[in-house]
Amino acid sequence: MEHLTPLYDKKVTCSLCTSTYTTKKVRSRFIKVVNIDTDFFTHYADEQLNPLLYHIHVCPMCGYSSTEDFSPSFPLNTAQMMKEKVHEQWVHQDYGQERTIEDAIKTYKLALFCALIKKEKHITTAGLLLRLSWLYRMNNEHQIEMHFLEHALNYYEASYSTDDFIHSKMSIVKVLYLIGELSMCQGNKQKAALYFSEIIQKYSKHEDQQTVSMTRDRWYEIREQNKKRA
Repeated sequence: MEHLTPLYDKKVTCSLCTSTYTTKKVRSRFIKVVNIDTDFFTHYADEQLNPLLYHIHVCPMCGYSSTEDFSPSFPLNTAQMMKEKVHEQWVHQDYGQERTIEDAIKTYKLALFCALIKKEKHITTAGLLLRLSWLYRMNNEHQIEMHFLEHALNYYEASYSTDDFIHSKMSIVKVLYLIGELSMCQGNKQKAALYFSEIIQKYSKHEDQQTVSMTRDRWYEIREQNKKRA
């Protein structure tokens, strides 16, 4: 019988240079969830097997870094810009092996750089920024974590205002919830309550009842805190 390891190789074809390479992923049977934070950051029994570490694909040949959420095509002129700013500056590195938190942080920053050059949707960039903040949370670097949470909030708001989350994996409820939650993290409880209220009033019967329930919990929490101050 073949011995299964926690990590396996996933074959990826680079959208920029068309090279084929492998990147590590975590087998689902080895993933054991312990707890989930209010912004969806998930704690695992073995943090070395956190799928967050392996979310980014980095082409070792040209440096183009992406996720499965990236568009496979390049808008006008962005492929050439990517070649000039990434490929031509790239020194061969292989992130296709086991990663530390520090390795993962580097991959997210590479993907963020590529997303900005490529003009990926706001919702995609927001997801990168949120996950990057989580990595700094894992490293107990609170100030940097908050820096990236603030930028993630800005991009989620931009996504909501332009509706570019439509046809993505993110529902309207999750986008509104994260705007509220990240606003709360930034100390703006009034703004948070506004977005939580919108979910309760307009989307209480949405199929994503887990997020609706989390929204009610956070809204009641704010209300109780306001009562204590009164």
